[in-house]
Amino acid sequence: MLSVLLRSALPKYCRLWRPGPVRTMSSSDGPTAPFTTLAVSRPAESVTHVQLHRPAKRNAMNKAFWSEMVECFQQISDDQACRVVVISGAGTMFTAGIDLMDMAADIVQPEGDDTARIAWNLRKLIRRYQETFSVLEKCPKPVVAAVHGACIGGGVDLITACDIRLCTQDAWFQVKEVDIGLAADVGTLQRLPKVIGSRSLVNELALTARKMYADEAKSSGLVSRVFPDQEAMMAGALEMAAEIVARSPVAVQGTKINLIYSRDHGVTEGLDYMATWNMSMLQTQDVMKSAQAAMEKKSPKETLFSKL
Repeated sequence: MLSVLLRSALPKYCRLWRPGPVRTMSSSDGPTAPFTTLAVSRPAESVTHVQLHRPAKRNAMNKAFWSEMVECFQQISDDQACRVVVISGAGTMFTAGIDLMDMAADIVQPEGDDTARIAWNLRKLIRRYQETFSVLEKCPKPVVAAVHGACIGGGVDLITACDIRLCTQDAWFQVKEVDIGLAADVGTLQRLPKVIGSRSLVNELALTARKMYADEAKSSGLVSRVFPDQEAMMAGALEMAAEIVARSPVAVQGTKINLIYSRDHGVTEGLDYMATWNMSMLQTQDVMKSAQAAMEKKSPKETLFSKL
């Protein structure tokens, strides 16, 4: 039933997002001020939708995009009204990756009087670009990537920093960087091996730049679900978001933070961090509310949790 309701709401699911009041808008209205590359909306209670919005440029990542993503997700992290994020692309594809025409000057002609200064400035630039996707991981709210069409280069960097990845049957993925003479440097080589789990497959994708299609993406673990088309995928993403929203934000955000910590640390360290985390988080009223709902055989959606 929820899926049917969400499908019927899709044509009007874009509402202008602010850390305060929300008003309706159409996804075709373009980017949401002050952003020039992102359309940010609230399609459902406590759900924020971030849409890459340069459809005429196949959502290629220009200079503005790299700073706007950071600003956007820093605001989302502090927005108590948001409990989960869905990120998608406008137009015919998710993203074509880096906008080489717009970024060429920074990459090919970096500032500096000598090798040391050029290298120093390049390092600062790369670290700034890395933060564009690390901010998705640092955001305590779960981020669901919904991919249709092509997801190329920087798009793979982006989705591997998300918590859940969905795609359409026509989606394909490509670690493109070796084709343009560089090693991927903003997250794919660090995160993709931990997402897929097969070092051989990761090496193959990164060294050959071949395309990976939806069925292989699912079988390898890059995505968890494949949908027949974009409409079905967005309905599925919103339905999944609604399930997450129904749970305690203390539990959900604590789970995300500890999953990422445990990914990067050993079992003993992960358990110790978890014990330290929950020695305070277990004192929340959300535990008693959830237990009461379970005893009364109520759905989590019938339980009201305070904002976090």
